[in-house]
Parts: sequence; structure tokens; C-alpha cells
Amino acid sequence: MKLAIMQPYFLPYLSYYKLLKLVDKFVIYDDVNFINRGWINRNNILVGGKAHLFTVPLIDASQNKLIYEVQVSPDQVWRKKILKTISQAYRKAPQFETVFPLVEDIITDQSESVADFCLQSLVKTARFMNIDTEIVKTSRQYNNSDLKGQHRILSICQKEGASHYINPIRGQALYDKHLFCNEGITLNFIHTTPRAYPQFKNDFVPLLSILDIMMFNNQKEIQDLLGEYDLI
Repeated sequence: MKLAIMQPYFLPYLSYYKLLKLVDKFVIYDDVNFINRGWINRNNILVGGKAHLFTVPLIDASQNKLIYEVQVSPDQVWRKKILKTISQAYRKAPQFETVFPLVEDIITDQSESVADFCLQSLVKTARFMNIDTEIVKTSRQYNNSDLKGQHRILSICQKEGASHYINPIRGQALYDKHLFCNEGITLNFIHTTPRAYPQFKNDFVPLLSILDIMMFNNQKEIQDLLGEYDLI
């Protein structure tokens, strides 16, 4: 069984979904410290031919809290503003009429925890892209918070009975293949290279939120993009 473990991100970029599609089970790693100014509650979309950062406001977010402890602001004004920005940015995109109702459903979700809010967006976008990987809601069920780094990841793999763990390429310096191998688990890293696709008549802007992919690509094109990666 192939397993991946990732922190919850809000509408992340394509590589996150490539990893999700590649594995059999995907663990949401939400009981580690929140990172201020990270990608848990924000991402980029295309506005006027450039990357534009949008942010989900939070209540008293702090790196002294675990991700699942941080709450989304209940204010509805920010939701209306984000929806307006997305609508204005993409209303002439080829897939807008199909995708925007999904965006409305995601943005208006009333989950209190940012971890749950991100999880709902992940589940809904994955379903839209025909990704049927099992997503484990929380990492807290493993009862191994006393462990750190790769030893905690290895523990989750063992508890899940995983034979294969796959991590984003940036984790190469953090994980030891021999350690995993000694426990009967194959460790690989997924490497991806952004491929350009038409974004109106602008020069291509890579590494935007998955929203950009969905607005400019039909289902077949999305599946082709999801399949482009190397395992190292």
C-alpha cells in the first residue's frame, strides 16, 4: 500500500494533487505546529497576468498552536471578497461556468478549524478531478506525538501497514531511505516540473493554486497533467 502524509493546504498547487492521486491512502498531518505566512491558509491565483495572493483569515493564528487548533474567521465578508476576486479574474476562462459553482461551495464552507476547512476543499477538488484516493481526516489517531521528524512518519507508515511511502522532492534531506528500508518500507520522492498551458493571452505563470489549472483545463487535460511526474 502506497502512503503519503501532508499538512493541510488550502487549494494547493498541482503537485500536491499529483501526490494524492499517486498513493492509495493520504494522511492529513494536522497535529504539528501551524506555520505563519505559510501555505496552509493562502495561495496564488492569476490576476491581470500575474500571481495574486489570496488569504483565508484566521483567529489568533500562532506557531505555538497545532494546525487543527487554529480557527477560521467566521466573518462572511472575506468569503464574498475572495469569490468576487476569483470571479473577476477567471470569468472569461474556458472552464469558468463548470468550476465556479465548486469554488463557491468550497469558499462558503463553514468548518471552524482551518484543518477541516482545507480538508473539505481537498476532498471536493479531488472528487472534481476524479481522484478517489482514501483521505484520512486526522493524524491524531496514531498517538505518536512523542516522536519527531522521520521517526513519526515511519511510525504512521507502520501503523497503516504501508509498504511504500512517497514524499515531495523537497524532503530528500529530511528522510533516510535506509531507515525506511530496514523496516520493509520503500521510500521515494515525487519530482514534478510545471508544464505551461494557455492562460488567456498572458505569458505562463507557474505554480498557482489548483483553481488556475481547473479554470483553464478540461478533465482530460487535467488527467494528463496529473500523470506527469518522476519518482526518485
